Parts: sequence; structure tokens; C-alpha cells
Amino acid sequence: MNEVPDALVIGAGPAGLMAAEMLSDASHRVVVAEAMPTPARKFLMAGKSGLNLTRAQPAADFARHFGGGSGGCLPPHPRGYFDAKDGTFGPEAVMAWARGLGIELFTGSTGRVFPVGMKASPLLRAWLARLRANGVDLRTRWRWRGVAGGFEFDTPAGPRILSPRATVLALGGASWPRLGSDAGWVPMLRAAGVSVADFRPANMGFRVRWSPQMARHFGAAVKNTAIVAGSATGRGEWIVSRAGIEGGGIYEVAAAIRDGAAAQIDLAPDLDVRALTRRLEAVPDRLSVGNRLRRVLRDPVKVALLLEWGRPWPDTAAGWAARMKALPMRHDGPMGLERAISSAGGIEWSAVMPDLELRALPGVFAAGEMLDWEAPTGGYLLTACLATGRLAGLAASRHAGRL
Repeated sequence: MNEVPDALVIGAGPAGLMAAEMLSDASHRVVVAEAMPTPARKFLMAGKSGLNLTRAQPAADFARHFGGGSGGCLPPHPRGYFDAKDGTFGPEAVMAWARGLGIELFTGSTGRVFPVGMKASPLLRAWLARLRANGVDLRTRWRWRGVAGGFEFDTPAGPRILSPRATVLALGGASWPRLGSDAGWVPMLRAAGVSVADFRPANMGFRVRWSPQMARHFGAAVKNTAIVAGSATGRGEWIVSRAGIEGGGIYEVAAAIRDGAAAQIDLAPDLDVRALTRRLEAVPDRLSVGNRLRRVLRDPVKVALLLEWGRPWPDTAAGWAARMKALPMRHDGPMGLERAISSAGGIEWSAVMPDLELRALPGVFAAGEMLDWEAPTGGYLLTACLATGRLAGLAASRHAGRL
């Protein structure tokens, strides 16, 4: 059975759904094929703890948070996706789009933008209703298997082939594979002549072999620290877990650490070495080392980290103060893709045109985490998926209209 829709979108995450919206807005007959039983599973999982849609920043500042690419940096056109001056999809446009779906938003003290309800499900329901009203045909449990003679799928009703006028690929990267982003598309595209950089974890934690004394602190939050790794700095909260260290403050510097930078933790970023030394000297000498450190840091988790990673222990107040301000982060490498928030790697920028059409496959466009970019958490990831999905959908619409 060979079906010929106007447009095909493979993948029903944020990038794919945005591409489908652009195509259906232009009155194209759109089929969305999704391998999982339900759409946008990673999107819903991310929204369980508060859906961070975007970041309220000027477009130029927002774009500076994006990196990656097999050459170490992005070419000019991806950063331009967020420049509202030319009609692309930056933070202000994302907020307007969400409000257009009936979702009320608020902006936190750090500029992060969330739905008032702090969940992804109401936004997704409204979005899917809009797409259905536009005639988008969402087909779940359709797994893409190849491109010989058309786009081949395994479906609940057996093998199917679609030969669309234009196609958008939005199958995700390689993180959280149990939610559908398993990078199973990589061999197919490489066989078709598309250059794909190997995937690596991004926005991930780091494995640590803790001493038995740290077990009592598993699950504890580490607050008010500054982590420096190369030119990257993290100030967010993070967690000590049985497996290691993870959380927003770690994710901000994760790419630099993954790529070889040594990391140091400032356990008291609001005090300098001199002030810490004076506080330590004021603590009675009769107290144990741990109790003296607790008097100054006033946080048992920070003290535990200092004792864990601070060896050889200093023997002076000034030495302990210096160690508090520059505690080496000791780890055993990044956690794997199965635990990473996102991934680096994917379709290389040399393999796509500025409008995201694949050079090796005319009429086929790619979007979202399939592309070789990375960014920290905090609204950047989702905005980029929406922006690239929008661009690919608009370009696919123009292509379909020319045929």
C-alpha cells in the first residue's frame, strides 16, 4: 500500500508537532507518524516538574547559550533562528504561541518562563486539538524502517509505504531512549549519505564512587554554590545521589566537564578567603574538624563534600578557607545517554541547507535534537526544538507547494 500525502512528519515531539502546525496552516494534508503509543512522551516527562518553555532574554543573549557542532561551534544560521527581527522563533514568539493555545504563563526570578499550572499536559492537549482541527492525521505505533521506494513503516496493520511531496524528520536525539528518542534513524540516514556525528550525553550528571560516609546525604540538595569549569559557570542547585552528582547547577557546566575541563566548587560564593579564614579562626580549637567546618559553612552536605573531596586536608584556617573557595570536583565521568536530559551530536550542519533540507535527500528536512547542537537546560532546549521545527515545516510547505 503506497499512500501519497502532501507532507509527512516523522516524530511527534515538539519539533515534529510544530512542523505539522506550519504545514497544516498552509492547507497541506499532513500525516504525522509516531513510533510510540502516544505523542510527545519526553515533553510530558519534562513537564512533570514544571515545564520550562523558554527564557525571557533578548534574542542575542539567548542565542549565545547554544553550542555544539562537530567543529565545536554552530554556524551562523542556527543562532539566527531566535532573532525575532527576521520573523524567526525566539523567546517572545514562544510565549505568544503558548498564550495563543490558552496557556497562562509566568516568568520566574531567573527569567525562566513556565505555564501557571506548571505542567505540560494542558498545553499538549490544546496543541493536539488545534492540529486535529487543521486536519493533521496523527498515527501512533508507526515505526520508520527505511526509504527504499518511499518511507517504509511497520504499523499495527502491517507494512505501509508513504510517498509524500515533502517530509520533516523530527525523531529526537539519543537521550531518554525509553521515551522514544533511541537514535534508531542514524544508520538509515548514514546509508543515504547524510553525515551524522556520534551522540554524546548533554545536561547530564557525573558518576562518583562515594565513600560510605556519604550515604547519609544521598538525595540531599546542594544550594548556593558556584561551579567553574573552563569558561563555564553554574550557580544552580544540584543533588548528591547514590550514582553521583546531578541537577541544574551541574548541567550548566556539564558540557565543559564532559569535554575535559577540570571543575572547582566554591562552597561559599558570597564570602572571600579572608572572611572565611577569620570565621574559622574564631571557632574554638577544641572542636573536631567536622564541627569547626559546620560552624562556618552551616550546611552538613557542604561539609561532607569538603571532607570527601578536600584531601589531603589542610592544617590551617587559611588552607581550609582556600579549599572551600576552590574544592576540586572529583568524578568518574559523565552519566550515560539513558540518564541525560539531552544529547549532543546528530546530523552535521554541513549535511543541511540553511532551511534544514538534507543535501543528500532533497525534499527531506530535519529538526529538533536530530541536529548537532546542544544548550543548557533553562528553556533553551525546548525553544530550539520549536524554532527548528517551525523552520523545517515552513520550508517543507514551500517545497510541497512547488511540486
